[in-house]
Amino acid sequence: MINPYAQVGYRIRCDWGPIGGDAVGPGAQIVAVVDVLSFTTALTVAADRGVEVFPYRWRDDRAVAFAERHGAMLAVGRSQVGPDAPVSLSPATIRSCAGLTRLVLPSPNGSTIARRLAEQGATVIGVSLRNARAAARWAARQLGPDAAIAVVPAGERWNADGSLRPAVEDLWGAGAFVTGLSDEGVGGLSPEAEVAAASYRQVAARVGEALRDCASGRELIQYGYPEDVDIAAEVASSTRVPVLDGERFRPVDVP
Repeated sequence: MINPYAQVGYRIRCDWGPIGGDAVGPGAQIVAVVDVLSFTTALTVAADRGVEVFPYRWRDDRAVAFAERHGAMLAVGRSQVGPDAPVSLSPATIRSCAGLTRLVLPSPNGSTIARRLAEQGATVIGVSLRNARAAARWAARQLGPDAAIAVVPAGERWNADGSLRPAVEDLWGAGAFVTGLSDEGVGGLSPEAEVAAASYRQVAARVGEALRDCASGRELIQYGYPEDVDIAAEVASSTRVPVLDGERFRPVDVP
């Protein structure tokens, strides 16, 4: 039997989180991971600076050894940033850190999805509101005539039980990318992809305000990181696409 969750028959497929990615990713030529607050926004800020980013599932002793092996800085938790550890998942710290060339960026959702789907043979890219248009242009040029592309909004995790919390900002980022693909002439949207595109169109004219007022935006602002929300709202400001090449995301310029 055909897996009903795989959205087979559609060129542009969309589902949530690691499990959703496992459903729609197999067989797709390209997988776009979308984690607007903040993994893929951080990726695009790093790409703009030419920084190589190594995604890692967890921030633990293994991540420390991994960073040392690759001669990279290890991102710490936002609250742990200081003179000896200047970079976290916060895009603002990546933008301001002098001399940064290689970064290990742990993220339980965004990094996990990227690594899992790359292991299945897909070309994985990082997409945020900052680079959704450029990423769509790049993907449309790479996509074979009958090939599919999977879009995976990462979502968040509820602290209470670790279950997936669909995060509306990731739906908007996915929708911006899907809209860009449509503008590039790539059709065949699944109903799930259509919903993402419609969601983005609803807020496109006021996306900065919407990001600040959504639950994830309010959370970051409440904890003292409003600049991260502002950076995430820099729509179409980046023309670079982070493409996962082995263990690292490398920045690709999109004319």
